[in-house]
Amino acid sequence: MPVRMADPTNGEPVVDRSAVADYVATMTADLAAMAREHGLILLGQLLEMARLEAEGQRRQPDPPDPSDVS
Repeated sequence: MPVRMADPTNGEPVVDRSAVADYVATMTADLAAMAREHGLILLGQLLEMARLEAEGQRRQPDPPDPSDVS
């Protein structure tokens, strides 16, 4: 079953895995910058790692949906 989440920009449901990964990458980049600006260095580094992972996942093809077996 695909992951569903609301897109905060327009309220439409997002079902595309790469779109979710892109959103997570954007949010963690912002959070990492905020953490570093306030001296939360380790937290900033962890969030940066999460951003890099999300960007890597964004480039991966969607895995086959096991419920689509015919």
